[in-house]
Amino acid sequence: MDQMRLMAALVLSFVVFFLWNSFFAPETPPKTAPKPEIAAEKMPDAPPPSVVEGSTAPALSAAQPAAAPSRVAREITVHAPLYTVGLSEKGAVINRFVLNNYRLNVEKDSPLLNLFPDDGSVGSLQLGAAGIPGLEEALFQVQGASDSIDFTEGSREVVFAYRTANGLLVEKIYRFMADSYVMGFDIRITNAGEQAVKEVFSVALREATSGKKSSYVFEGPSALINNSLETVEIGDIAKNNTLKGKITWAAIQTRYFMTGLIPLKEQETVLRLSVLPGNVVEARYEEPEVLLPPGTRQSFDHLLFFGPKSSEALSRAGHELIRVIDFGTFHFLANPLLLLMNWIYGILPNYGVAIIILTILTKVLLWPLGTKSYKSMSQMKKLQPLIQEIRQKYKNDRKRMNEEVMRLHRTYNINPLGGCLPMVLQIPVFFALYRMLDSAIELRHAHFLWWINDLSAPDRLFNFGFSIPFMEPPYGIPVLTLVMGATMFLQQKMTPPVGDPTQAKMMMLMPVVFTFIFINFSSGLVLYWLINNVLSIGQQYYTQKKFG
Repeated sequence: MDQMRLMAALVLSFVVFFLWNSFFAPETPPKTAPKPEIAAEKMPDAPPPSVVEGSTAPALSAAQPAAAPSRVAREITVHAPLYTVGLSEKGAVINRFVLNNYRLNVEKDSPLLNLFPDDGSVGSLQLGAAGIPGLEEALFQVQGASDSIDFTEGSREVVFAYRTANGLLVEKIYRFMADSYVMGFDIRITNAGEQAVKEVFSVALREATSGKKSSYVFEGPSALINNSLETVEIGDIAKNNTLKGKITWAAIQTRYFMTGLIPLKEQETVLRLSVLPGNVVEARYEEPEVLLPPGTRQSFDHLLFFGPKSSEALSRAGHELIRVIDFGTFHFLANPLLLLMNWIYGILPNYGVAIIILTILTKVLLWPLGTKSYKSMSQMKKLQPLIQEIRQKYKNDRKRMNEEVMRLHRTYNINPLGGCLPMVLQIPVFFALYRMLDSAIELRHAHFLWWINDLSAPDRLFNFGFSIPFMEPPYGIPVLTLVMGATMFLQQKMTPPVGDPTQAKMMMLMPVVFTFIFINFSSGLVLYWLINNVLSIGQQYYTQKKFG
């Protein structure tokens, strides 16, 4: 039975940290029917077309290549209360998106966070067409003379236009809102030429990545397809680069932020994924194929969401964007815990205090399970002398020894796994809290006390100028983690020892192992585990005094 207790403890310990990925593996995207062809609508003010409905004139699938730029592309800057946007006439793309309420680092003088590289080398929302080479890099012309737009209420619109060599007028229209991270994004294609055009247009979301994840939270392209959340890790794009189905939205996510495209008309279409040079991730949304007779126009209407993955902002945005926040298998537990933590923060505006209170509340909720576990351990402790006698008496007959130990348990009506089973039932709560605390943007740069000024980062006292084994930068003293390890050691000392000395030594090593595991975890998660340990020590001491 000691071996069973040891194995159960080891499994319970390591499954929490090393097997959780099995709950969050991405699913294979479903296969769907091919995309339909959409006919263009007639322009009421268009000149008489040279090809009328029912004509047998051929449809051209290609326009001539875009002409090389003959002037320097203008840069347009839009200043809104929540963000500052930079747009370039080259491709009519967004190449700068600065969030006015978020900083790059925790320091107060840190620059504001830009979702794109500061040099403007990466732009998003390129418009492509297989039959129009160079359209993505074409030099559009913005309507309006001002290069800077400032507003504090309402909305503002920026229109870019480009005419291809064979008469297609391509317009990209951005509408920026003063009080929301949601923006309008429309594409209008007008055939002012003399030939019908059959084409597939596409819109590309692009975002530069560092190539290194900062946590276990998902980062990369994702989409809500056929009402199912599909995510593809950046390292898996090469083998899973095409997603098909009815797309509600497509996005590229980082740990705390996202850029997303929301087609206003859900249609069966394709999202193509790729990694471009320079670690640039691309998610290209293909519009359904259209037929444009002369004198007609086709519109593709979308919304954009460029901003934080906060439950408040995403809920206000609608279109099921809230599903970007995915806590995996135990989402049904993690989401209420997030709401409860934010509610506590609304009363006591310190997320460290909110985590402590949240931990206390969950501990109170699980108190009966903990008491049952510690009561069983206390009873097992009483049997240890008798078990030792049996081990000595039947040390050369393991089968008989196990039979006698089981008989002893039945005599005293003790379940040898009674101390482990209640702990198993608490694992879902740990998983839920782990995922929530590791990905909640509310903890980003959230100050707790003293040196802990970012609950989303590992705690470090001081900043050494040299590296430390097993530790990720910055390098310093992980005070909170060391205290947590000490509480685990104390709790282990309070636990009834197993009969085998070798096994007992292995169990005493568990706090050391956990300390090394937690050394790079966010301080918010370490704080939860520390407070939980302290409460468990108090509960275990009380239970042993009462039933010991």
